[in-house]
Amino acid sequence: MKKQILSLAVVALLTLAVQSCGNKEPKPADDELTLGNKVDSLTSDIEEVKDSAVSKTESAAQDVKDATKKVADDVKDATKKAADDVKDATKKGAQKVENATKATKDGTVKTAKEVNEALKK
Repeated sequence: MKKQILSLAVVALLTLAVQSCGNKEPKPADDELTLGNKVDSLTSDIEEVKDSAVSKTESAAQDVKDATKKVADDVKDATKKAADDVKDATKKGAQKVENATKATKDGTVKTAKEVNEALKK
């Protein structure tokens, strides 16, 4: 009778052990599947962040390019305006000098005529 009880106890222990092992085997596979899903999810997140960063960088680079072009155009326009202003001022100054020279010449000729007439008298 003791042998039968011992045999039943051993069979019960083996059954329990087999059941315990049987229950644990699928769990690692489930854990691996979950871990695999997490890795896939993280990989997808990293790709999205990378794509977003690349997109934002390209957008910022385009903004800088546009701003640089605008500044260059503004400088070009300002330089052209300044050159035109200098040209106009120089032309006006030259005209004033020419007018002053003409007035001096006319005055000198008039004065010379007056002196000649005074000498004739």
